[in-house]
Amino acid sequence: MTELAQPPASVRRVVYLGTPGMAVPPLRALHAAGFEIPLVISRADKRRGRGGSLQPSPVKAAAIELGIPVSTEVDDVLDVEADLGVVVAYGRLIKPHVLAELAMVNLHFSLLPRWRGAAPVERALLTGDAETGVCLMALEEGLDTGGIYRRVVTPIGEDDTADDLRHRLVELGSTLLVDGLTEGLGDPEPQIGEPTYAAKLGPDDFKLDFERDASSLLRTIRMGKAWAEFRGKRLRIWDARLVPAGELTTSAPAPGTFDSLLVGTADGVLELIDVQPEGKGRMEARAWANGAQPTAADRLS
Repeated sequence: MTELAQPPASVRRVVYLGTPGMAVPPLRALHAAGFEIPLVISRADKRRGRGGSLQPSPVKAAAIELGIPVSTEVDDVLDVEADLGVVVAYGRLIKPHVLAELAMVNLHFSLLPRWRGAAPVERALLTGDAETGVCLMALEEGLDTGGIYRRVVTPIGEDDTADDLRHRLVELGSTLLVDGLTEGLGDPEPQIGEPTYAAKLGPDDFKLDFERDASSLLRTIRMGKAWAEFRGKRLRIWDARLVPAGELTTSAPAPGTFDSLLVGTADGVLELIDVQPEGKGRMEARAWANGAQPTAADRLS
């Protein structure tokens, strides 16, 4: 394995590598704290929207606003003077020859070694973890295997959505990053425990199977992309609640079947609150039901 560069005792100039929206607040926090940022590395522009015009990543757009030069080539970090590289949701592994020349740290949104990989926030929520957090870690050749400089823990509330959790973790992580670089990183501590891996999620991970228990269905709904099929078309379910048994005036419907806005699951009943029929906007479930008129013969599958 390539011998890695080590962070200096004092850090003032950093190159920043990131791509999505959740990597913007840490960049802004470093800039506001007075760190010099001679270069930002972000993914190439992508075609978005109906017109298919090229659009910059959120990190690139923020860097341009702050007056920071931007590149898509990681090797360009070797051509600027910097004490450290800071990686936040960049989306690609950094090649060994770069790590050999410039020490890098990674702000990772989980309690490592739990949930290494691409979707740590989503996997923690879907699995029903009681807590999660942020780690400031040394970047190595392996996938999120480096030692931990600092970490912060936060509980996952019963009503937390994925967006809620991301927002909170980004705030905590931005502070953790600035404090760590300001006060000095020190020596990282090895990760302890059995690793788990957070594979990237696809559409099927958000498909609701009402033969499952109500709690797992609600966790999927809190991800913000949950869907099921209704009369052969996709129905996105944005919000629902577990109906206490004491509120039921009739027997619980079978899994996936309707009683007005109530839908049966393997172990309880969910009430639909906000939905989005295919080809339409988000709406209150009652407004949707007034038009669709779901019956006991219909099924969410």
